[in-house]
Amino acid sequence: MASSLTKDSVRRGSPGSDKTFFGHPRGLATLFMTEMWERFSFYGMKALLPLYLVAPAGLHLGAATATAIYSVYLSLVYLLTLPGGWFADRVLGPRKTVAVAGVVIMLGHLTLALPNSGTFYAGLGLVAIGSGLLKANISTMVGHLYDGPDDPRRDGGFTLFYIGINVGAFAAPLIIGTVGQEVNWHLGFALAALGMALGLAQFLLGTRHLDSRSDVVPTPLSAEEKAATLRKAALWAGVAVVFYAVVGFSGAYTLNWVMVPIIIAGLLIPVVVLARIKRDRDLDRTEQSRMSAYIWFFVAAAVFWMIYDQGGSTVSIFADNSAENSILGWKFPVSWYQSVNPVMIMAFAPVFAALWLALNRRGKEPSTATKFAGGLVLIGASFFLFLAPLAIADGGHKAAAMWMVAIYFVQTVGELLLSPVGLSVTTKMAPAKYASQMMGVWFLAVTAGDATTGLLGVANVDLNKAGIVALEAALAVLAGLAVWMYRKKVKELMGNVR
Repeated sequence: MASSLTKDSVRRGSPGSDKTFFGHPRGLATLFMTEMWERFSFYGMKALLPLYLVAPAGLHLGAATATAIYSVYLSLVYLLTLPGGWFADRVLGPRKTVAVAGVVIMLGHLTLALPNSGTFYAGLGLVAIGSGLLKANISTMVGHLYDGPDDPRRDGGFTLFYIGINVGAFAAPLIIGTVGQEVNWHLGFALAALGMALGLAQFLLGTRHLDSRSDVVPTPLSAEEKAATLRKAALWAGVAVVFYAVVGFSGAYTLNWVMVPIIIAGLLIPVVVLARIKRDRDLDRTEQSRMSAYIWFFVAAAVFWMIYDQGGSTVSIFADNSAENSILGWKFPVSWYQSVNPVMIMAFAPVFAALWLALNRRGKEPSTATKFAGGLVLIGASFFLFLAPLAIADGGHKAAAMWMVAIYFVQTVGELLLSPVGLSVTTKMAPAKYASQMMGVWFLAVTAGDATTGLLGVANVDLNKAGIVALEAALAVLAGLAVWMYRKKVKELMGNVR
């Protein structure tokens, strides 16, 4: 039996295999490439989305409405990671769930490529569903490649995985953004579908290198549970169809009838989910303590993503209207700004990965709470920096492109302090009972942040006003200082997790 297990471990490229990917399990290469192509499709569409929504040749909406749609869409993507994790835990397992997700995302992008405004929102919905199925589970599979939470390669592995995300995110605005803005919007969306098709093919070809745990359904549904789940799903789907049919035929329907419920869900569901896990009596004292610490990280991340994701909406729409989008007389599409962050991630992520390992060997690596505090302060600083181009535009001038680059640079450094570390600490602190679902809980922090932005957009708040930008910046800095002040308490709650 021992011999068989050893052979299986080597075959899948798990810890102990001779074949590695930059010193990491070979399966990381498969997940790296799959995520790279999926992110190519996702970020290409994401770069086009707010610009298409406000463009005269697109949907020609106001900036506030476009920001609301963009934020609600992102909120829904990350909200659906929770049922995506549940689906893997109870029905298919992470590996099969990711394969299904790739097909759904590809169909969503193909639907966006249809030149019809009615099908456009259906396409957004399909991409959101597929992304929700994929995101939590592919990150969980990265965690499966390592020897538990104490494996010293773990943070570095997630940082390398983060590079894969950003290779795709860097290329997408340059290719999909250029084709969408300069040639045809819907042809750009079609290229996103092609990217997802390539990602799906890569995943299916390399799946043999994944750890065997990625095939396991941790807590499969019984026949009775499957029947009950299907009945409930059919009931709620029927209620939604009847409700929106009544609203539509009455002539009262507006887009807010869809967006507002998603916003409310995006704000309430994270609170309900965290409270349910925290009250779970099946968790032992150590797991309960870790969950108390995790709530600190969750709230910090929600504030971070509320500001960070406005780089694709608030800052992008500002650049479209009020920035001089050229360098040394060379003009470029506004969507190209979305490549600034990923290229900086690729440049600096290896530096951060090496830095954490070097500091760890010397016993001087900053705690997770300290890293989070730094990320919050920097994301706040990026919006304090945003006040300068806003002032320039208020004076009747075009802001230089380098102001936009500077904002994205500061956000990138903050992201490297918080995001890959947050992914890693989630897999370390997750109670065994919740497995893949905890990665979905982590993404609910993004949901809460984007839902807050969406709420402001629905309320017609102009997020490009200096007062609102300064208020958001101050909130992030204060949150960062609070996490830093209580870092020792958080570290105690984490127990032996580092």
